[in-house]
Amino acid sequence: QVQVLESGGGLVQAGASLRLSCAASGSDFNEYAAGWFRQVPGKEREFVASISRSGSTTNYADSVKGRFTISRNNGRSPVFLQMNNLRSEDTAVYYCAAEQTSPWHAPTAESEYEYWGRGTQVTVSS
Repeated sequence: QVQVLESGGGLVQAGASLRLSCAASGSDFNEYAAGWFRQVPGKEREFVASISRSGSTTNYADSVKGRFTISRNNGRSPVFLQMNNLRSEDTAVYYCAAEQTSPWHAPTAESEYEYWGRGTQVTVSS
């Protein structure tokens, strides 16, 4: 079993950058794919990005393609989410999730993940 902890959120102006980190403990993180999701009050949690155990497969939501990059170093902890050119609509609580999968699978559905962090707030002012 793995425990997941996010960090790196904060308050920034539109156009700025932030890097979120997702650290794992309790198990070998290289056995887990990881994903980032976000949620604003009153809305469902939505997929942002995911990365496979090997790091060779990544997936992105259309709304963040070209601005956000998910990465990991040889399948180890932590997993990073580099967020550039932030917009006010990126404001949300960002959650990291982990799941044991095949080496090249990067799940995009919330239901595919068993382990979740508590979230980190990202606020982008316009």
